[in-house]
Amino acid sequence: MADSTELQVRTSIHAGGEWRAALSGATREILDPADALPFAVVAEGDEKDADLAVAAARRAFDEGPWPHTPVAERAALLRRVAGLLVRDREALGLLESRDAGKTVEEGRVDIDCVADAFRYFADLVAGEAPGRVVDAGSTDVHSVVVHEPVGVCAMITPWNYPLLQASWKIAPALAAGNTFVVKPSEITPLTTVALIDLLIEAGLPTGVANIVTGPGHTVGARLAEHPDVDLVSFTGGLVSGTKVAQAAAPSVKKVALELGGKNPNVVFADACATRDGFDTAVDQALNAAFIHSGQVCSAGARLIVEESVRNRFVDELARRAEKIRLGRGTADGVECGPLVSEQQRDRIEAYVASALKEGAVLRSGGKRPEPSADRPEAGYFYEPTVLDHCHREMRVVREEVFGPVLTVETFRTEDEAVALANDTEYGLAGAVWTADAGRARRVAGRLRHGTVWINDFHPYLPQAEWGGFGKSGVGRELGPAGLAEYRETKHVYQNLAPKPVRWFAG
Repeated sequence: MADSTELQVRTSIHAGGEWRAALSGATREILDPADALPFAVVAEGDEKDADLAVAAARRAFDEGPWPHTPVAERAALLRRVAGLLVRDREALGLLESRDAGKTVEEGRVDIDCVADAFRYFADLVAGEAPGRVVDAGSTDVHSVVVHEPVGVCAMITPWNYPLLQASWKIAPALAAGNTFVVKPSEITPLTTVALIDLLIEAGLPTGVANIVTGPGHTVGARLAEHPDVDLVSFTGGLVSGTKVAQAAAPSVKKVALELGGKNPNVVFADACATRDGFDTAVDQALNAAFIHSGQVCSAGARLIVEESVRNRFVDELARRAEKIRLGRGTADGVECGPLVSEQQRDRIEAYVASALKEGAVLRSGGKRPEPSADRPEAGYFYEPTVLDHCHREMRVVREEVFGPVLTVETFRTEDEAVALANDTEYGLAGAVWTADAGRARRVAGRLRHGTVWINDFHPYLPQAEWGGFGKSGVGRELGPAGLAEYRETKHVYQNLAPKPVRWFAG
C-alpha cells in the first residue's frame, strides 16, 4: 500500500483484472477534511466506465470459475482477506481517518470490524448444509431447495463508513459466489480501492471484483439501471435511494436499500437512580450522538429523557459536550474529527439556525470552533451541539441531520415515551435505558425500529441482521439474512422413477 502521507495518484478504476484511468481521462482530488487540502487523486469515471466494469463482471459470472468454486475454497479466500486486513490495519486505519475525517482510533476499529465481517461470512457459508430436503411424500422423488448466487451485484456505498459499509456488501456477495461492481462515495473512495488490491492479492479470479470511482449521478445511476446487473445494493440518503429504486424497477432487479435514520435514545429516570447509572447513561448519550461527529446512520440524535431527571441530565450532558476535544483525526488526544466536507458543515449550520429560530435552546456548541494547531482554520470542524426544549414540529427533530447535533425532548409516562420514539418516518435503530427489566422488554417490543438496544448504544453483531422499518430502507445486511440477499433460491425436483401421466387421450 502506498504511504498515505504522500499525494497518491491512483488509476482507481478496476475492470476485468486491469487497473485503469477513466475513459474520459477525468480525475478528482480527494481532500483531507481537517485542512481542505488534497492528498490523493483518483479517476473520475462515468457511464462508459460503469458499462466496462459491468461487462467484466458479467463475463466473470457467466464464464468464470467463481460461481462454481467450492464453498470451502470461497470461505478460505475470505479468511485470507481478513488476514490481509489485519496485516494492513495501521495503514488502512490512517487512510480512513484522512479520507473521512474520523479519528485514527475510529479508523482502526472500522478495519477490525471489516475483518470480522469477512471471517463471519466465511464461517457462515462454510458451515451451511448443501441444501434443504423437501419431503415430497414419495420414495421415488428427491426434492431439494438449493441456493445459488444472484449474479452481477452493483454496490453503491456511503462516505461515512467507506470500507465498513463496502465489506457488509462485498463479503456476503463473494461468499455466495457472485461477481460485483462497487462504486464508493466519490469523496471517500480510497480504502475501498485498497480493498480491491487485497482481494486480488488473496487470489480472487479476474473479473470478480470491479470498482468504478466517480459520482452517483453518472456511475451510480448507470449501475442501478444497467440491464446486466442482477442486484443493486445502496446505502445512503433517502432521496438518492428512491432514485436507485426507480432506476432498478424497469428491469425488476433485486434491490437492497439502507437509507438512514432519526434514532431515539429513550432514558427513563430509574436508569439514573445511582451515580454509576447516571454517568453511564450520560456517557452513552454522548457516544450515541457524537461518535464520528454524528455522521452515522444509527446516531442517537434524539435524546428523549424523562422529565423528572431532564434538567440534571441535560446539564451534565452539555457540560461534557463542551469538553470534547475536536481536531485532526490523526492528532493525539483528539476525540472528534471534522465533518466530511464544507457542504456537510453548511448543512449542519442551516439545521441549527432553523432549530433556534423555531424555539430550541442552545446548551452547547452551535458554532465553528476557534482554530488551533490541531484544528486548521480551513478544516470542516463544528462543535458538538446540544439543543434543548425541542419538539416534533422542528425540522431538526424530524429530519436526518447527519452531524454533531443532539436534540432533547421529554416525557412523563411510558406510553408518551414510546409514542415520541416511534413518531418518525424512519425506523432504523433506537435505545431504551431503564433499571426495570420488565419495562425494558416491554418498551423494546413496542419500538418500531430495526435494531433496539437496551442499556447500550451503537454495538452491532455480524451475526445479527441490520436494517430498518419505514423509510430506513428495504432488505437486510449482516447475519444469515445478509447472505440471503445475495442468493437466489432454486427448487430441484428429481423423479427417480418417471411414469406416464396420461392426462390426455392418445
